[in-house]
Amino acid sequence: MTSPNPLKEKLRDYTLILGSGSPRRKQFLTDMGLDFEVRPKPVDEIYPEGLKGAEISSYLAELKAAPFKQELKEHEIVLTSDTVVWYKNESLAKAANKDEALNMLRTLSGDWHEVITSVCFITPNDQRTVSATTWVKFMDFSDEELKHYIELCQPFDKAGAYGIQEWIGMIGISEIKGPYTNVVGLPTHLVYKTLMDMVA
Repeated sequence: MTSPNPLKEKLRDYTLILGSGSPRRKQFLTDMGLDFEVRPKPVDEIYPEGLKGAEISSYLAELKAAPFKQELKEHEIVLTSDTVVWYKNESLAKAANKDEALNMLRTLSGDWHEVITSVCFITPNDQRTVSATTWVKFMDFSDEELKHYIELCQPFDKAGAYGIQEWIGMIGISEIKGPYTNVVGLPTHLVYKTLMDMVA
């Protein structure tokens, strides 16, 4: 008989709600063996000028959680998240089109950048936000490689215009320092630890 999943056991009397439509975040929670509901709420992802790095992702993760606060029931936990690609003191957001994606990836080519993901957890009487940072180094890309990737994967819903789990990640990452899942969009080790602490 298989031993029970410790976190799933702790959450047995709770409803976990993923406040995101991201298929990657949904897959991570599924792979962690958790039961959850998906209830994304649209927000305008606008943050105050002057925020940097994890301040941006934390602000946006909390912004995404805010619409849930008035409707949460006892034993409900909402999880929201935001990912930022941070390079030379600048946030590289989602690309609006192929040209923007190409320019972003040219900028990142051959250098290190940071990927920061923040996760906000709220219950009727608790709120916690955690963040993880991963350093990623790209190899030098040719324009042909970047254009192929953009045509192949259409990475317009991703910060920095790329997904590490896609073709560009397979062929173009020379080094990575920090949790891989964080770059995909959810630092699963922090999700596990925070939920374990919240329902202790």
